[in-house]
Amino acid sequence: MMPRLLLAALGLVALTLPALADGEVQKLITAADKARLDKYGETRKAAIEQAKAGDPSEVKQLDELLAKPLVAFSDKDLTGNWKCRTIKAGGISPLVIYGWFKCKVTDDGSGWRLAKISGSQRTAGRFFDDGDKRAIYLGSFSVNNDKAKPYGSGPESDQVGYAFRNSATEWRIEFPAPYYESKLDIMELKR
Repeated sequence: MMPRLLLAALGLVALTLPALADGEVQKLITAADKARLDKYGETRKAAIEQAKAGDPSEVKQLDELLAKPLVAFSDKDLTGNWKCRTIKAGGISPLVIYGWFKCKVTDDGSGWRLAKISGSQRTAGRFFDDGDKRAIYLGSFSVNNDKAKPYGSGPESDQVGYAFRNSATEWRIEFPAPYYESKLDIMELKR
């Protein structure tokens, strides 16, 4: 009887964790997205420097978001409904912070999946564990109610980023060098 309980408990724990970076993400990620992640640090730094020229009240919001401490993903289940907004740093404009929209995280048994379900710019994708305090997001960009293409369909729709958790009710994804408009997109999520 005890082994069954132990297996059931292990199964519940496994359902709350993102997909592990056991090589699967390396098999799926495109060469272009691997290069974007390889240059993440320098891209992020340049984008944030450019963002400092933006509206002072928005710069303050960005600084506050980025100053929040990072916490582990491993003890939290992200499934459910979230409000989300996109922050565009660098590029066409120094800094743009959009309003809040609706996002949803589900777990299909292979890990967490994200869908932005309102607003004109959408994303749908999957997370892969990349250590205790960071996950890799592979997703697909779409517009309005257009069906998202599968990841790997090309640079106009493919998205890659690092996800970071700040608390039980706050986390974000940082997308280096997105195809459109900015040097760094940050999707902020809150409950």
